Amino acid sequence: MNMLQAINDALDIAMDANPQVVLFGEDVGVFGGVFRATSHLQDKYGRDRCFNTPLTEQGIIGFANGLAAQGATPVAEIQFADYIFPAFDQIVNEAAKFRYRSGDLFNVGGLTIRTPYGGGIAGGLYHSQSPEAYFAHTPGLKVVIPRNPHQAKGLLLASIRDPNPVLFMEPKRLYRASVGEVPEGDYELPLGVAEVISEGRDITLLGWGAQMEVIEKAAVMAERDGIDCEVIDLRSILPWDIETICKSVLKTGRLVVSHEAPLTGGFASEIAATVQERCFLYLEAPIRRVTGLDTPFPLVLEKEHLPDELKIYEAIKQSLSY
Repeated sequence: MNMLQAINDALDIAMDANPQVVLFGEDVGVFGGVFRATSHLQDKYGRDRCFNTPLTEQGIIGFANGLAAQGATPVAEIQFADYIFPAFDQIVNEAAKFRYRSGDLFNVGGLTIRTPYGGGIAGGLYHSQSPEAYFAHTPGLKVVIPRNPHQAKGLLLASIRDPNPVLFMEPKRLYRASVGEVPEGDYELPLGVAEVISEGRDITLLGWGAQMEVIEKAAVMAERDGIDCEVIDLRSILPWDIETICKSVLKTGRLVVSHEAPLTGGFASEIAATVQERCFLYLEAPIRRVTGLDTPFPLVLEKEHLPDELKIYEAIKQSLSY
């Protein structure tokens, strides 16, 4: 399957298993969404469980909060992560805090918000952003990002069934580009647990989402120079797997973190600060961040803006030669 097919399969399984699962968003019904992630689900489950909404992100999440508070399992789609900001208040001030303000008498833990994010499709200023760090600052949410179809299906099913509101961010550059074997039937992958993709002794390379493909290319380049890289997919931004990352850095003594979002205030900053606190005496070089630039996302200079395997390879060499 490609990633879109895996996501569609996960939604189908979740709706079939639980009649309380309801899908909605802009154009998700007959149209199947702008990327066709929800294709044929309205045909199968009817307009009461898969339907279009008005073009109002604040309204979509406000409605989703209400449904979840009444015991439904809403899966709300924000068509592009760039347009999630009108719903910011509903997510960080309502969904994340609903349980806390009532002492757990009521909650919106059944809520899952799906949204495509990131660059690589020539989307320019308003269809390329990576806003995960904004939401990582919000206790009460979970933030999950898959890297391939197998991960997307298992993590999405786990997100829909998790008893907390989850923001599930899908790297749209990989929707059709990432193809792989996906188990048939129902399965879940754990939230909040990073995955060590390949073990190594010299340096730890960490990322999430579409950056994992780029990081793995950089690791192959480094391997030709005799550098043995440990590659880790964080998978969950909130909560993030501190123990797995620190265990790796204690072994390698070096860390490179890469994400598409701009450098300043990006989630790599939180990772670097935490690893420095826990692994300071074991570090052989400063922790390096390879990220997008501190500019609005450009259209014609997209390639220059995004962190690629060459930039990560340079960071690896600089870390090893420090």
